[in-house]
Amino acid sequence: MSEPLAALGIEGFARPDWLWLALALAALALLAAARARPAALALASQPEARAAGARRFELQRVGALALRAGALAALAAVLAAPLGVHVAPPEPGQGLDLVLIVDASGSMRALDARVGGRWRSRLELAREAVARFARQRASAGDRVGLVVFGETAFTQCPLTSDGALLAAALERVEAGMAGEATALGDALALAVKRSSSSPAAEAAGGRVAVLLTDGRHNAGTLSVERAMALAAATGLRVHTVAIGTTGEAVPMAAPDATVGRGLRFERHDVDAELLERIARASGGRFFAARVSRDLDAVYAEIDAIERSERRLPPRLSYSERPEPLLALAGGLLLVEIAVARVARRRLP
Repeated sequence: MSEPLAALGIEGFARPDWLWLALALAALALLAAARARPAALALASQPEARAAGARRFELQRVGALALRAGALAALAAVLAAPLGVHVAPPEPGQGLDLVLIVDASGSMRALDARVGGRWRSRLELAREAVARFARQRASAGDRVGLVVFGETAFTQCPLTSDGALLAAALERVEAGMAGEATALGDALALAVKRSSSSPAAEAAGGRVAVLLTDGRHNAGTLSVERAMALAAATGLRVHTVAIGTTGEAVPMAAPDATVGRGLRFERHDVDAELLERIARASGGRFFAARVSRDLDAVYAEIDAIERSERRLPPRLSYSERPEPLLALAGGLLLVEIAVARVARRRLP
């Protein structure tokens, strides 16, 4: 019985004793209905009665009783107060503190793929993958923050467990909003500053940053080496993701032009060697994605790596859920009425 109930979203009953009492009463009512004599009796032994449809065993009547039995059983289950279970996410702050560092320099305007009949930029596709990853980690109990950088770096969203807030913050990220160049050192140093050192995060596995870029360090006030030293000294584990290719010119949309106008080709080489050194120095891993479509697999692998054991069990909340059983009972009764009034034939 548990599997059909689970399919209806019901995990148990608040008053299980009432269920058996109500089922017993329903069984007695059905037995009385089955033993009741029909108002008119057709003698199936007579040729005229058989020709008119009389039978010793009426399949329609048995089917109607079976439908009524199902409806009464559903109503009996309603009296037992069926319960639905909602699994709430863990308490915020019981997981990792995760900072997502996203490159929003001018090179992220590269037209990466044609989706739905139109070209979409590298940043547009990348932020969708990052948003999915952020919502997933926030729902698992992690606190996630967002740092955006170009020629400068700034905090787009502080550490939070609100996945919707993170997704909204990512939607507002546009290529060139922080300048056209790439300040890797400033972005990494800001991630170190914004990451938390809460006891819960340290116990769960520490602090993590994921750096996504398609360019080379060519701006900012802080060198990458200094930022790497800061990350290593504070225990911030950095995973780096290089997106794009080397040695190829990619189509670019002009900042003030619609896609298809002002199109030009530029070469933007990602510094994979530097990103690999950043990851290695902090205890993280380096990942390469040729195009934005590869990012889902990259972030899925990071998600599998950065998993911490929860010290608290999932939070369960119960609420009464009679609606599916009421709908089932009503549907069975309607079918019974149709069988009794339409399909079943009676002799006068």
